[in-house]
Amino acid sequence: MRSYVISVGFRRSLWSKPLFALAVASATFLLAGCDKPAQPPAASAPPVTVANPVKKTVTDWDEFTGRFDAIEQVQVRARVTGFVMGVEFKDGAIVKTGDLLYVIDPRQYEAAAEQARGQLADAKAKVDLAERELSRAETLVKTSAVSESVVDQRRQTLSAAQAATMQAEGALKRADLDVEFTKVRAPIDGRVSRHLVTVGNLVQGSESGATLLTTIVSMDPIHVYFDMDESIYLKNNRLWFEGKRPSSRDTANPVQITLSGETKPSHEGAMDFLDNRLDIGTGTLRGRALVQNQDLSILPGQFARVRVLGSAPYEALLLPDTAIATDQSRKIVFVVKADDTVEARPVVLGPLDDGLRVIREGLKADDRVIIDGLQRARIGAKVSPHPPAASGGAKP
Repeated sequence: MRSYVISVGFRRSLWSKPLFALAVASATFLLAGCDKPAQPPAASAPPVTVANPVKKTVTDWDEFTGRFDAIEQVQVRARVTGFVMGVEFKDGAIVKTGDLLYVIDPRQYEAAAEQARGQLADAKAKVDLAERELSRAETLVKTSAVSESVVDQRRQTLSAAQAATMQAEGALKRADLDVEFTKVRAPIDGRVSRHLVTVGNLVQGSESGATLLTTIVSMDPIHVYFDMDESIYLKNNRLWFEGKRPSSRDTANPVQITLSGETKPSHEGAMDFLDNRLDIGTGTLRGRALVQNQDLSILPGQFARVRVLGSAPYEALLLPDTAIATDQSRKIVFVVKADDTVEARPVVLGPLDDGLRVIREGLKADDRVIIDGLQRARIGAKVSPHPPAASGGAKP
């Protein structure tokens, strides 16, 4: 504190000693308050967490929205007309090929089969008679006992009897089929729907208006269909020409399936079809994959996220998504330089891989990237960098 000399323009004789001392102290205090205040200490560099990008061999995957569909699906219809006598399955059950589903009253068809069987026996008897008569005529014609015309007539009678026998055999086969069709059986393995006709109802078996009884869809394996846009098709086609990715037209490229409510793939499959043209209305190409469904948890019509192999394995640098900021239309990361100042680095992003984001361009393996404390970092300002608490580079 500075010292000042105070001059009081009054005569000391007019002041008492206490008053004079008080005036001098007050003046000294007021003058001391005019001094310039001291500067606060400089702020320290804010702490941030930095890590090097993770170097890893990754594979790109193209992701689409897909829908499951059964490989085989059958509408089970009546093939004969009659009254339903029994429903032999439980709604929604798994059935095997040949399992009995419905029983239609067979009595009229069994009677028709017996009639056809009798007609066949009659036709065969006529053939036997015609053969014996022809044999006698051929013997007699040698002795001129009968004319050649008689032999010809008996040959014609034998041919007619043989033709009638063939017709009777066909009628019997048809009648036996009708009897067989009264027992409606599952044509494929799969899950059956509910029964659409109950006992006592009349069903029609005509070709134009056959009654629908139920439906069956196959369950394992199952198809998943998805649509890819033209740009992805062109990218994959270019990779195929360059030898970096096999074509799904002739190679069962791997597929990963993520169901609704899941955060990571739970099923695997393989490509087995690409359409031969793009849809001119949507500009997309239809693809299909075959997926194993041994636990029967997937149903036809269900949605899923489909990941299809999109590249060959390659070396890449990866960072947590939390280390990436947005500057208008570009993505940036904050890199701490050798002098501990912050630099904004534009980057080109790739897909996610095991929770980390692939950085295609803009980083080097030895860059120190701020992965925590972005809100405290200022471009060009110094920071106090620290490694992450857990080892493993940029792993979160």
